[in-house]
Formats: sequence, structure tokens, C-alpha cells
Amino acid sequence: MSLKIENLHGGIGGKEIVKGISLEINPGEVHAIMGPNGSGKSTLSKLLTGHPDYEVYSGTVLLDGEPILDLAPDERSRKGLFMAFQYPCEIPGVTVANFLRAALQARLPEGKTLNITDFYKELYAAMEKLAMDRKFSSRYVNEGFSGGEKKRNEILQMAILKPKYAILDETDSGLDIDALKIVANGVNSLKGPHMGILLITHYQRLLNYILPDRVHVMVNGRIVESGTKELALKLEEKGYSQFEEELAVQTP
Repeated sequence: MSLKIENLHGGIGGKEIVKGISLEINPGEVHAIMGPNGSGKSTLSKLLTGHPDYEVYSGTVLLDGEPILDLAPDERSRKGLFMAFQYPCEIPGVTVANFLRAALQARLPEGKTLNITDFYKELYAAMEKLAMDRKFSSRYVNEGFSGGEKKRNEILQMAILKPKYAILDETDSGLDIDALKIVANGVNSLKGPHMGILLITHYQRLLNYILPDRVHVMVNGRIVESGTKELALKLEEKGYSQFEEELAVQTP
């Protein structure tokens, strides 16, 4: 049982960006990938979730032993893969509640109907944990939302859909400290033995609130070092240049 990435190569428009990533995330674990702009972190997340503009050149990804790279994005989602986007898109005309109801209904066996009373009970409980007013559920998805509201809405989706593996792509970007704490508390409330989490971030500050089991440094499409939380503190002190220089020496 794991999300296992094996020697993954991929990119966009024929340009290789991810250059041989291997990583395994077990249920209950939190892994953080840190790296400078352009290192391939967000491309990795798009390859894992099946963004149509991005292409896998080689490698495999196994979700609990099952290959998923040939599956459509919605099929990967139903298998238990979730992604919180760095820049969530707007869906005019579709309320937050209806969006989540449809997503849950799509996961049920054919012929089974979602219990609406139970759904709203769970929805409001999750919204309370994220300091979201109940009126929020009747707003159109991300339309007119602040940056903090968009990120909280992503974590709300995660709370309701209960994925096996969640990828959080720079969830901390654009958040002030109060919004960051709310989002982090929401993620921490969802952590547990049945969910593996991959955090993608530039900055160590997010890891002050969501403690990772493993930290991986990604530079120029490769993981160049892995370690514990102390590695993130080292990055905060010395930056990424040390790893970029080492990689430049190693690469012909």
C-alpha cells in the first residue's frame, strides 16, 4: 500500500522537466518536496494527476500496486488521488456544495444515492474546522474568492473526498500567517494512518505547522537530497544554491 513513483521522466511541449524522480509515500506519511522556481515540483504534480498538457516520457506510478499513468484524471481521482492546486480555477454557476455532492456521488457504486442529510452534516462540520461560514457552501466555486478562501476550499474538498493520497501544490503561496495557520490546522486534522500527503513548497514556514516525516530537495528536475525536518531548516539557512552548484558539477 503506497503511492510509488519509479524513475519518472516527463515534461511539456517535448521539453523534459522531471528527470528521473523516484519516491514512495506510505499511508500515514507526510513528505515535503522543496525546491526553487523552475525545479519541476509543479510539473511532477501535474504528471501524477494526469494534466492533459503534460506528457510522461518514461517511468511508472503505482497507487496501491496499480499502475495509474494510463488512467484519465477523473479515474485517478476515484482511485484515491487528490490534488490541491496552487492556482485553483473558478467554476461559475456551480456552488461549492453542489460541486462536492457531484464528486461524492461519482464515487458511489452505480444505483446508490448520496444521503443528503449526512452530506450536509459532514460538510458543515468540515467548514467549521476551517473557519468557513456556512454561507460559503452556496457560493460558486472560487468565483470572487480571496487567495485564502481558495486554499481553504481546496482543503475542504480534501476533507470531504477523503483521498488515499493527497498532493498539495504550494498550498501556502499567497497566504498571510493567519490564513496559513487555518489551512495547516485543516490539513493536520485530516492526517492519519489512511492518508499519505505530498507537500510541495518553496518555503520552510509551512513545515512549522505541518510536520513532515521526510523532506526532499528538488533541483533541475531531480531529487538531490532527502532527509528529516532538519533538512528544511538547513535550506532556510543556506538556500538552494548549494545544491544547484553541486548538481552543476555532477551534470556533464
